[in-house]
Amino acid sequence: MHSYPQPILKLIAELARLPGIGPKTAQRLAFYLLSRNKAQVTELVTAIAEAKDKVGYCRKCFNLAVGGLCPLCQQSGRKEELLCVVQDPRDVAAIERTHDFRGLYHVLHGAISPMDGIGPEELKIRELLSRLEGGTVREIILATNPNIEGEATALYLARLIKPLAIKVTRLAHGLPVGGDLEYADELTLARAIENRREV
Repeated sequence: MHSYPQPILKLIAELARLPGIGPKTAQRLAFYLLSRNKAQVTELVTAIAEAKDKVGYCRKCFNLAVGGLCPLCQQSGRKEELLCVVQDPRDVAAIERTHDFRGLYHVLHGAISPMDGIGPEELKIRELLSRLEGGTVREIILATNPNIEGEATALYLARLIKPLAIKVTRLAHGLPVGGDLEYADELTLARAIENRREV
């Protein structure tokens, strides 16, 4: 690989920094991009820059949004008394693909992980508790990943929320332990939501 010109080596190195991209895949992507015409590459660069500039977080649920509120928080007819707490915006997309959940969401942006230096204060927990002050929410579904960090986060949240007289449920098992919500199929997720249990 050292026989490549420096700009190609730099491109391969940058692509290899992306999650799930190893050196060989980075090399394939680099050569694919070099084989495209300048207009196609410029389109890709523009799309990345535009997404980075325009996409932020919803001021209500912390899902991805352009502007103040995400499309789901703006959508009429959603059940405001039902709130699904997830770790990541990708989890919102995974649950929405089931077409079975009609409540609202709250995105924590991570899970409690002392090994990684992530405590409750690094997550959107304070904002979640603020949302619960209005008394509208009657049930919280804790849809954190079924791994050690996700379980620890769910237990922590359940202890905080139970004294507020709000029903706290957890997604039913059936999701693979150690897996991530974004990789679960729609049927598995739909059944997990339908068979959720109280924590």
